[in-house]
Amino acid sequence: MSKKGFVPRKGKVYPLLREEREEVREFIWEQLRKGYIQPSKSPQTALVFFVGKKDEKEANGAGLQVFQ
Repeated sequence: MSKKGFVPRKGKVYPLLREEREEVREFIWEQLRKGYIQPSKSPQTALVFFVGKKDEKEANGAGLQVFQ
């Protein structure tokens, strides 16, 4: 139930690639399954963003091959 007079903030909508949408959907279902989050009826939304990974050359500083 919303508080009296509550007006949700409107944020900018950023289009996601299909892979990003699938990743968000998977993340949310996993968090729901673990009980870390729960469904909400609030009209307020939350921002989701992605941060690109550094390539191997940047990650290890010397451009060395990384084996795992």
